[in-house]
Amino acid sequence: MSTAPYPPADQPLIPMPALTPNALRDAVRRLVPSREGEFRAELEQASTWAVEQSSLTPLRLFTIKWGTVVAIERISSRAARFHDLEYRTSTASTRDEAHAISAELRAILLEAEREITA
Repeated sequence: MSTAPYPPADQPLIPMPALTPNALRDAVRRLVPSREGEFRAELEQASTWAVEQSSLTPLRLFTIKWGTVVAIERISSRAARFHDLEYRTSTASTRDEAHAISAELRAILLEAEREITA
C-alpha cells in the first residue's frame, strides 16, 4: 500500500502522455480502466481504416480523441465536472440551461485540446 498522497483534485494525476497508441493505452489503463476495451476496439478500427485508406488520418484522429479523453481524465476535478455536465445534458429543462451546459462542455474540451497540442 502506498503512503503517497493523491495530488489535489485540480492537479494532474499523471503527466500528459505522448500522443502515441502505447502511451495513451497506458494512461487509459491507469485513469479510466473501464474504457480500455473501447480503446482497444477503436485502435483496431483506426488501424484497419488506415490500411484500407493508405492514410494515417484515422490513426491521427484516434490519438486526438483519446488524447482528449486522457487530458480530461488526468485532472480529477475537471473529469468530475465534465461527467456531471454530460449527465446534465439529458436533464436540462430549458434551452438556456442546455446552452450553458454545452458552453461549459466546449470550454473543457478546448482546454483539453490545448493540452494535447502544446
